[in-house]
Amino acid sequence: MRIPLHAFIAAMLVASACGGEAPSSADSSPDEALASREQAAFSGVNGTYCLVSPYNCKLQASGGNRVPTNSPEDDNWGLVTGVPIRDGHGTVVGTNTRTSAAFNYGQTRTFAGEKHAFAVSTSNSSAGWLPISSILGRTSFEQKVGHVSALGAGLGNLGCYAVRDWHDTTLEFKKVVYDSTATHERAGDYLPLVRANGLRSANLVFNVPGFALGGPAVDHFPAGTKFQRLDVPTEHGVPSIDIPLWVQDSAGRYRQQSGTMKFLYGYVIAATGTKRNGWMAYDALQVSSGCP
Repeated sequence: MRIPLHAFIAAMLVASACGGEAPSSADSSPDEALASREQAAFSGVNGTYCLVSPYNCKLQASGGNRVPTNSPEDDNWGLVTGVPIRDGHGTVVGTNTRTSAAFNYGQTRTFAGEKHAFAVSTSNSSAGWLPISSILGRTSFEQKVGHVSALGAGLGNLGCYAVRDWHDTTLEFKKVVYDSTATHERAGDYLPLVRANGLRSANLVFNVPGFALGGPAVDHFPAGTKFQRLDVPTEHGVPSIDIPLWVQDSAGRYRQQSGTMKFLYGYVIAATGTKRNGWMAYDALQVSSGCP
């Protein structure tokens, strides 16, 4: 969804001073967020189109976040049913019953000796990994999927966290995009919600939502997964980014600000030994210890 320039400026995200284990009282105010200047994109570590941080970048410099099909109006690829759905640790969390799904660009991993791709939504009511062999038009898909990984080499460690086994229900249905008309674009997309298998899990994302970068998920992990926060640089000099949250105004449109949502950068070491860098919502995490 394209956001008008004035609305985009109003919704520009402000880095917060979360240097400890909880949101700081020095966080920027909503008024400061609304007064934030329009920011020019720049080339960074995770891409060539970045905003606020060299690690907050578009998944592709040009093009969308999905692996494109041959139809410009439909990102969904046909699927074979009956195959396992896996989380970021490679654990089977369900069996696919859907006949189609969209996949985020550049996300492939190998589980159980087979190459998988990252589906935006699965029959587990979550994102997840599906075997590429189950995708109809596999040859075309493999030519288009590409490969992109967020980076983190050289960044210092900050706190250790774990994915929560609960979530704040007052946040779930607030929007992360000003004047959103989409089904999703919700704060809940970044929280550890209960899935179809009865377990909680949350997304690791490539960039922070609200910047018109898309906030695409690049992996998905269950409650209890350790997340090592990294000292990521931002234009504001603090290692986190806050976004305004929006609720309906008197006209029923999501234009009334209601709090903020903080995003931290870091990594998960999956059970397979693979390091996965990305952003996670502070509200999806709790302070922990023993990060690898």
